Amino acid sequence: MSRTVETAVTRFLAARGRFGPFEIAFWVVAFATIYLLPGRHLILTETAIWGLFALSLDLILGYAGIISLGHAAFFGVGAYAAGLLAKHEIIVEPTIALFAAGLIAAALGFATSFLVLRGSDLTRLMVTLGVALVCFELANKFGELTGGADGLQGITMAPVLGVYRFDMFGHTAYIYTLAWLFVLFVLARRIVNSPFGLSLKAIKGNALRSSAIGIAVNWRLVAVYTLAAGYAGIAGGLLAQTQAFASLSMLSIERSADGLLILIIGGTGYLYGGLIGALIYRLVQDYLSDLTARYWQFWIGLLLVAIVIVGRERIGGWIYFVEKQATRVLRRSLPASVPDQGA
Repeated sequence: MSRTVETAVTRFLAARGRFGPFEIAFWVVAFATIYLLPGRHLILTETAIWGLFALSLDLILGYAGIISLGHAAFFGVGAYAAGLLAKHEIIVEPTIALFAAGLIAAALGFATSFLVLRGSDLTRLMVTLGVALVCFELANKFGELTGGADGLQGITMAPVLGVYRFDMFGHTAYIYTLAWLFVLFVLARRIVNSPFGLSLKAIKGNALRSSAIGIAVNWRLVAVYTLAAGYAGIAGGLLAQTQAFASLSMLSIERSADGLLILIIGGTGYLYGGLIGALIYRLVQDYLSDLTARYWQFWIGLLLVAIVIVGRERIGGWIYFVEKQATRVLRRSLPASVPDQGA
């Protein structure tokens, strides 16, 4: 009996880990934009960074149920770390410096995770907000190191892998950012579809029951919080590297609120919500800024109200229905094409 259950679970996890046709199409289109939209690489780079930041927030909110108003603390720490490493030529190679920035942000996440996990949702909200405010004020106070209100300037980025230089049109920056986004997304996807990821969903559903069946609740929450902090730090480091600048706004509450806003638009608990939400948010923001520069936030708010009125579940049901029907059509057309190829 146990062997049958183990086999069923293995098959279930293997099925969850496979990329579906829509996922493959999503990434094919994403990488095709390198050649199809060369004039939009600057905004696409920023969109990819926003998507990675929202993905990091989704790891703790959508999968572990930890709501945070201070996630920008890790974003900003990663940005300043990457900027300082490049400015003072401590680590010249951008990829290694970015990885180091992620580790620094993850270390901060690990150190503060024990504070975050001590209370309920409201307590966690206040603690995360406090961490972000402390980081913001520290960056402002030590202006001789961070640049203070003027931001960290004078960052000179070395070529990626010693070959590919960052250009003013954002071509290298976009490919560099998209590559990091894809690698980190695949890693996050493997994690959330693993037994560890399933245990996080169990903890989100009922922490007491999860603890009763032997799941180490606190340590799993510490692990995913640390991982999410590292992801946010890499997102911040990417922004600092691609813009050669870091500022206090990267540590602000507005940055955290924007991440939550993106997840509200795209949805939580399935990773692609952060990416799709970032794409919608950034493109709508860009369009509305051209249309009405002063009141674009009004239309974003109207979009949020519409999402709340219609309901996230209803929208998700529509998307699931379309995906299911399209998958069924593809499966029916696939066997029919085999005899034609043989003939």
